Amino acid sequence: MSDDHARRARELIVRMCANPEGGHLGGSMSLVEILVTLYHHVLRIDPRLPQAPDRDILLLSKGHGAIGLYAALAERGFFPEEWLASYGALDSIFTAHPNPAVPGVEMPTGSLGHGLPLGVGFALAARLDGSDRRCFVVLGDGELQEGSVWEAAMAAGAQRLDRLVAIVDRNGLQISGDTEETVGLEPLGDRWRAFGWTVHEVDGHDTDQLRAALSGIPHAPGKPTVVLARTVKGKGLPYIEGQARSHYVRLTERGHRRARAAVLRGERP
Repeated sequence: MSDDHARRARELIVRMCANPEGGHLGGSMSLVEILVTLYHHVLRIDPRLPQAPDRDILLLSKGHGAIGLYAALAERGFFPEEWLASYGALDSIFTAHPNPAVPGVEMPTGSLGHGLPLGVGFALAARLDGSDRRCFVVLGDGELQEGSVWEAAMAAGAQRLDRLVAIVDRNGLQISGDTEETVGLEPLGDRWRAFGWTVHEVDGHDTDQLRAALSGIPHAPGKPTVVLARTVKGKGLPYIEGQARSHYVRLTERGHRRARAAVLRGERP
């Protein structure tokens, strides 16, 4: 069933990238299984009540994955899929980075490095309120080059925020190329452990592995959790998988047909 949700989300993503404005294709395709697993199996949410006070919180810190988030929200039932047809149009609520006017979007993000500090704030507020709500933050791996991420990681460990979960979309690429050639991140798991986090490493396109890693939060009393999800940028489109040029794409009509065929059949068109 999760594979069907992921396939449908990818179909919506490539449809948005056929808009005249195009979209962040590669980084949205890489996080599809992460979002599908969260929205269908992990988050305590009700699409009919997106502002319910006891809901879990999800923040997409890698704001350039907005069309992936919109696709996952539509596929989960927060709003009709037909609304996505306005993506990129003047005055549309579906902007290139997450817009809280869209049902289910918690906060605007886009300037990288802001999501995890916000997550720390949500987790501290829940503690003060006596709430058992959890906060999940999805980060890009290139985003981990921002110093604010590590300030937040250090604060979360020091405050023992065991209901805070970070998921890193570890596709190994950023707009300028390979993350390790830009500013190296490895050994990534050890860095998080040094700040007092529990670390899980999974195949980010395997929904069973993701579901196992994200179930039963908190995993360790007094420790926040990070899931390092190994993914492929542009996943689902074999001709651009693992390539930095998939970062932002405007699909022509022919390109849309080609991409949709690849997504629907899982074959090289």
